[in-house]
Amino acid sequence: MPSPAGHHLRPSYAAALLILALQLSYCGGARSSSSSSSPATSPSPKVPAVIVFGDSTVDTGNNNAIGTILKSDFAPYGRDMAGGPKPTGRFCNGRLPPDFISEALGLPPLVPAYLDPAYGIDDFARGVCFASAGTGLDNKTADVLSVIPLWKEVEYFKEYQRRLRRHVGRVRARRIVSDALYVVSIGTNDFLENYYLFVTGRFMEFTVEEFEDFLVSQAEWFLAEIHRLGARRVTFAGLSPIGCLPLERTLNVFRGGCIEEYNQVARDYNEKLVAMLGRLMASRPKLKVAYINVYKNMLDLITNPSTLGLENVEEGCCATGKVEMSYMCNDKSPMTCEDAGKFFFWDSFHPTEKVNKFFAKETLDLCYEQLL
Repeated sequence: MPSPAGHHLRPSYAAALLILALQLSYCGGARSSSSSSSPATSPSPKVPAVIVFGDSTVDTGNNNAIGTILKSDFAPYGRDMAGGPKPTGRFCNGRLPPDFISEALGLPPLVPAYLDPAYGIDDFARGVCFASAGTGLDNKTADVLSVIPLWKEVEYFKEYQRRLRRHVGRVRARRIVSDALYVVSIGTNDFLENYYLFVTGRFMEFTVEEFEDFLVSQAEWFLAEIHRLGARRVTFAGLSPIGCLPLERTLNVFRGGCIEEYNQVARDYNEKLVAMLGRLMASRPKLKVAYINVYKNMLDLITNPSTLGLENVEEGCCATGKVEMSYMCNDKSPMTCEDAGKFFFWDSFHPTEKVNKFFAKETLDLCYEQLL
């Protein structure tokens, strides 16, 4: 049996998730009406829509509609949304990177979640999010907290296209799908919620190196599939330094600080991912994929927080900032910080709106260089 790095930490992680499940009793969205103008007559921006796949880093509220404990549709999530506190299901105090990207491209400032009943196909014609917090490239990752697996996100994409064709016609629907900007952020949960948590058995099937290869093959399948369905311009985020997330720092009780083994895994995976993207684009000349170096972007901020006016890069703003996320980050947590703008992390896993805006700008700069 392989002996993955950080084995001694996982029982504590399992306990943290158990606490999350038990704290459901502590918990008790931003909605927009459908656009009044027809997309067939509205002026079309250079990018007609932003289409999003992935996990909690980009989930704008799909988990609100499914039977999972991994939700964030309650205070203090969304407390700093423009116009007043609005918990939307975003794992943040405000907006996520796809929201900022959409607004910068002349599209709506919020990318709607596909499963949100407050939105319709008129909204989705300009932007739609299929992402689900807690999911991963490995279908077994989604099983851990009963969230939407990546293959189901693709099925929703197919359904979306059928609805879009009925709404705007086949030709215009094809143009929206091909000219859209696709934002994909996924992979962290495959390691921290799946492989190193020991609940799916993947650690017995694969060495960590083999699991990296497996995930990269899953990413390749996904990209090939959405390309077959019409996607042409895609941003794909690599892994961040996952060992520096507040929860991982907290659980690193024997050494303190970031877990270097996890960061090394992230670097190795990213290197394999970049190689795969090169091969994939070489075999599909119409597909352009911009690799988002989240590892470098995040590490730069953690190393030089003053560049963004940050004062705390080790703890989340919510509650103690050490282990809380989802229902453990609630409005009964008296220690939640007053100014999230001074923090890198909102909860023990997810960045603040300020950092998300920074990441969105980095992504857009790369898009203008390579995709748009």
